[in-house]
Amino acid sequence: MKKSVKVTLIILGFLIGIIILDILQVKIFSNSSIIKVTENYNDENKGEEKEKMENAKSINVIINNKKYSATIEDNETVKEFLNLLPQEFNMEELNKNEKYVYMNYSLTTNSTNPKHITAGDIMLYGNNCLVIFYKSFDTSYSYTKLGHIDNLEDLGDGNITVKFENN
Repeated sequence: MKKSVKVTLIILGFLIGIIILDILQVKIFSNSSIIKVTENYNDENKGEEKEKMENAKSINVIINNKKYSATIEDNETVKEFLNLLPQEFNMEELNKNEKYVYMNYSLTTNSTNPKHITAGDIMLYGNNCLVIFYKSFDTSYSYTKLGHIDNLEDLGDGNITVKFENN
């Protein structure tokens, strides 16, 4: 084969290769050498994960290594909280009916007075105080409801370790 034909075939092969890489959306001339296919895949996965969190109806709550299921509310505060999971907190005792922790971040609130707290309620007091109630009682305080822990047992007088995670 003549040298000019070989050079032409090499150039043609190179151009076909670039076209194929372009079809696959691969960046070959960038400083970071990032593959767009991977970026697109990751973006799709992030979208699926976000949609999954937004459609979540329950989360896991692990209290002192015991796992509970919590039914969650459908509100902006819960959506923000779900995006922060998993989270683990050391919660302190208060009033022999609740455990609380002041988080290092603020969440959107829509506080109302529920008039009655039910054992298992998960509430936000203010914009950063997470509360788990383990006894039922009437209240005059306002909270943003996050959810309810099913079959919550009495949590006793001491502090507890609580981990919140998606199912």
